[in-house]
Amino acid sequence: MKPTHILSALLALLLATQAMAGGTDPDTDARKAEYIFLEAQNLKSRNDYASYHDLMRYAHRLDSTNSTISFYVGLSMLSMENANEATAEQALRLIRKHFEEAPQDYYETVFYSDLNMQLGHYDEALRAINVLNDKKPNQIELQLRLAEAYFRAERFAESTAVYDSIETIHGKSEQITDKKIINHMAQQDTISALNEMHALLATAPRNVEYNLSMASMQQDLGHPDSARIYLNRAEETEPNNASIYLMKAMYYTLNGDSAAYDSLVYKAITNKNLDVEDKISMMAIYARANIGNDSTRRIDQLFNVLLTQHPRHADVLSLYSDYLTAKGDLRGAAEQMGYVTDLSPNEVDPWRKLMLINMLDNNFPAAIQAADKALQCHPDSLELYSYIAPAYYQMKSYDKALATYDKALTMTDSVYNPEMYSNLVTGKADVYFDMGDTLRAFDTYEQALRIYPENTGAMNNYAFYLSLHGTNLDRAESLAAAAVKAEPENATYLDTYAWVFFRKKDYKMALFYMKSAIDKDDTNSGDLLHHYGDILFFNGETEQAVQQWEAALQQQPDNELLQKKVTNKTYFEQ
Repeated sequence: MKPTHILSALLALLLATQAMAGGTDPDTDARKAEYIFLEAQNLKSRNDYASYHDLMRYAHRLDSTNSTISFYVGLSMLSMENANEATAEQALRLIRKHFEEAPQDYYETVFYSDLNMQLGHYDEALRAINVLNDKKPNQIELQLRLAEAYFRAERFAESTAVYDSIETIHGKSEQITDKKIINHMAQQDTISALNEMHALLATAPRNVEYNLSMASMQQDLGHPDSARIYLNRAEETEPNNASIYLMKAMYYTLNGDSAAYDSLVYKAITNKNLDVEDKISMMAIYARANIGNDSTRRIDQLFNVLLTQHPRHADVLSLYSDYLTAKGDLRGAAEQMGYVTDLSPNEVDPWRKLMLINMLDNNFPAAIQAADKALQCHPDSLELYSYIAPAYYQMKSYDKALATYDKALTMTDSVYNPEMYSNLVTGKADVYFDMGDTLRAFDTYEQALRIYPENTGAMNNYAFYLSLHGTNLDRAESLAAAAVKAEPENATYLDTYAWVFFRKKDYKMALFYMKSAIDKDDTNSGDLLHHYGDILFFNGETEQAVQQWEAALQQQPDNELLQKKVTNKTYFEQ
């Protein structure tokens, strides 16, 4: 217990004893309550919140008529860790006492109104802010709160009327116009909404932001020709404004004008006056929208332009690496990301990406080489260790993998970060199984699940390896079911669930979940196709089974077991 907490507890005990000895004189209790209230505020300033809460409650017991104490007791209740809706309602009743006695107090009344708003008591929130607005007229902050309160109460016309009065005093602004338009649209009054935008635009016809807002509204209302007029007007005013490029690109996309969209992006990328950050934003949108279709050559050309303009810009190189990764050119992607790490060696993320790209390319020595360089710059990066260990595992450098996992575990707190700790322990379990130490592997999976029972990765891997080992298949089924329940769209988890049923010789259930896994798999996984073939074979669908084995063999041409199954058109035990 903190010393200040002890002092405040002794103070409360002393005052309680004095009160018992001296009777219940209201004046005496009121003075004591004020003294304790001040002491509580002092303790709060020292961050001794436990003592603060205790003394505030005691002060209120001594003098429940003091509305200031009531208000701060309510605040105290709201700030406690176990506060809930019932607590909030109780606090609201205490805070209301102060509002009724002193509605002119700005902070307290605004807080009371906001709290009512949060709890859904819109009429009371409006009453409070209206009372304060009457006492302190023409304060724009109060009027904005009043308009918002009317809006939240779905009294849109009254909200608009308040915004009108604000405009009368302070003039038109984009922010107030936006609020009024939202009110009109909530009432499905599109004519009034358009009139508001026209009125704002009339104050500054060449204002770019106003024209873009009008274009956006016209597009939303289904008037693309009108939208284009305002977009063009904005572009005439500021031809190098990136926001205009982005909105015009969105406009062309929404209206299916791919040729104009393509031309606009080229114009933006080749515009020397446009900031590189804006070009990167447009290039990212364009590449994501068009990768995989006939525009790939065009994307390559645009990247060549961008790289010629900015050959040593880390963000340009990083985006190009991401694009090459999506194209499947992992070697090229790694090369570009290598340039990024040279430019930004003190940033962890490029190193992480470089390692991941090399791992996706099955180039694990390169991943480890990148990791060694990364650790020279970031020796305490847990994230890097969590990538290095799987790389060693894939290289079958099991001792190094285990040592790296152990290093990462020393950097992780199982209490404050149980999920990460459990994931690292799961990684060790995977290593043990590959080493052939199945008993230790299974014990380690159990440890991972004790630390973080929701670890679906541990559930899936444990279930799959139990099924491969052919022991405790009921436990495997339970684990796989839990993983699928948590992530029903995960093709890998569905594959494991199907494989457990296969090992239990429940071929119908195996086929049901395997079909679901295939439907949800977007990677054309050779392992899933292989399992699908096995399960089809045991459901009497030999021809279809061979087709799946052949498809799997295209993904894994060196798999001797698949070669044997395809050649002999029959199942062989793994």
